[in-house]
Amino acid sequence: MCKKIMKTSKNNVYTVSRLNGEVRQLLEGQLGRIWLNAEISNFAAPGSGHWYLTLKDNFSQIRCAMFKGRNQAVTFRPANGQQVLVKGNISVYEPRGDYQLLIESMLPAGDGLLAQQYEALKMKLAAEGMFATDTKRPLPENIQRIGVVTSPTGAAIRDILHVLARRDSSIEVIIYPTAVQGTDAAVSICNAINLANSRAEVDVLLVTRGGGSLEDLWSFNDEGLAHTIYNSGIPVVSAVGHEVDTTISDYVADLRAPTPSAGAELLSKDADNKAQKLNAVLSRLQQSWQHYQLKQQNRLQTCEHKLQKQDPQRRLQTYEQTFDEMQLRLQKALQTKLHSLTLKQQQLANRLDNQSPQHRLELESQRLSYLAEKLKTSMTDKLAMSEQRVAHRAQQLDTVSPLATLSRGYSITLNGEGKVVQGADDTSVGDTLTTRLRDGNITSTVIDI
Repeated sequence: MCKKIMKTSKNNVYTVSRLNGEVRQLLEGQLGRIWLNAEISNFAAPGSGHWYLTLKDNFSQIRCAMFKGRNQAVTFRPANGQQVLVKGNISVYEPRGDYQLLIESMLPAGDGLLAQQYEALKMKLAAEGMFATDTKRPLPENIQRIGVVTSPTGAAIRDILHVLARRDSSIEVIIYPTAVQGTDAAVSICNAINLANSRAEVDVLLVTRGGGSLEDLWSFNDEGLAHTIYNSGIPVVSAVGHEVDTTISDYVADLRAPTPSAGAELLSKDADNKAQKLNAVLSRLQQSWQHYQLKQQNRLQTCEHKLQKQDPQRRLQTYEQTFDEMQLRLQKALQTKLHSLTLKQQQLANRLDNQSPQHRLELESQRLSYLAEKLKTSMTDKLAMSEQRVAHRAQQLDTVSPLATLSRGYSITLNGEGKVVQGADDTSVGDTLTTRLRDGNITSTVIDI
């Protein structure tokens, strides 16, 4: 009978520490920085200044940590049940083997969500090369016909027509009407641009609308619209909002104008044509600088991520997190122990109170008072009965008393010895007799008659 012997390479035998360390490097290297929209639960803020919490949705949850160097920039106090938008890196807490999210920034859900979506899409399209300067097409030298993609009833088209009439009335304007705000506006703008390309009747397209909030301009931050502008066969100038407003369509267009009126000026010529060309060059330079800045931001994030993996502070943060976790567990254990000892002390106090001599003395005192009262009642009753009995006997005695007989008119005769004389034979001549009457005594002497 043969036995199969398994040979295992020493390199394939992991310790738990090594396994958790390599899993952490794998997660950090593959996922990197992410955005997460979720609800806060189990929020804890120990004395170290770090924050620990759980982010969850209806089906899953993940543990998170936000160290004090990061959470000091948060403008609100997180609370359980609050919906937030966070940015962070996936990592592994090696001592416990749990994967967690290390949060870098936190915003209330809704506030800044559109801004974060805007930044995420801008980074994505920049990485795809859609903002690259070498893909920008120059505007035609002699523009005869301009296609304007905008709302036919908005203030933007009126400003554009006014500027073109003042600067070069020979330029024809074809309006491709579209919605510029609302749920379906992005699709409507795409359809208008595609219609202009299919007709091929204009030299340049001016995609524009007036100013507004980020929500109002959100249709121009649509990824589908960005691809439509990028793939347009006709050069596109984007003039959306005011000068301070910047949309995705501004980055992907061949040229950006700060306002609708400025877009009309860029596409028309007059005595200030040189200034217009200079503005166009400056706009291209600005777009090139923005594209370079985006590329450098990507490189910086990559370098930061690599640096984080080698940063000793990460290990220190892990130790601090372990310390905070042990501190929280210790506090909970102390509270539990204190509660248990308090209950035990209360039980012993109750038992001691039940066995206390004072308690028994009070009971015996009550019993003694009860017996004394009972004795007093018994003596009173006994005395009353005795008094009744004496009165009854006195009444009986009074009934047979000689005094009572005297009071009815009778008398008693006593000899000299004090004995009652019951008949004449009990006397002799010469005896002195005393007769007791009701109201006095009569003394007499016996004589012979």
